[in-house]
Amino acid sequence: MKSIVTTFTALTFAAALCAGSAFAADTKTPTPQQQKFGACAKDAHAKGLKGDEYKSFMSTCSKADAATPVAAPAAAAKPMTQQEKMKACNTDAGNKHLAGDDRKKFMSSCLSGSASATP
Repeated sequence: MKSIVTTFTALTFAAALCAGSAFAADTKTPTPQQQKFGACAKDAHAKGLKGDEYKSFMSTCSKADAATPVAAPAAAAKPMTQQEKMKACNTDAGNKHLAGDDRKKFMSSCLSGSASATP
């Protein structure tokens, strides 16, 4: 009886070790966008940025080098949906710290696609 318990314990321990190493090998490599964001975050922390300065820096840094597309080239030719336009215009207005009537004017011109979107 004692040898059965010892064998069962050894098998359970071995199974736990195998399962742990299987989970450790299942790590994914970050995408290029995730790598870029990570590099930007390291730069921001090295500069000691916090709050709005950090957000602004991260936005600018992650959009830098736009000549290298992260998405597939076929996706770039596709026009933006209204929801995507809203999100982009809202982000731009936030980055420019617009409020009140200035924000309304900017959002209207940005969503209509007119060239006078910059206040």
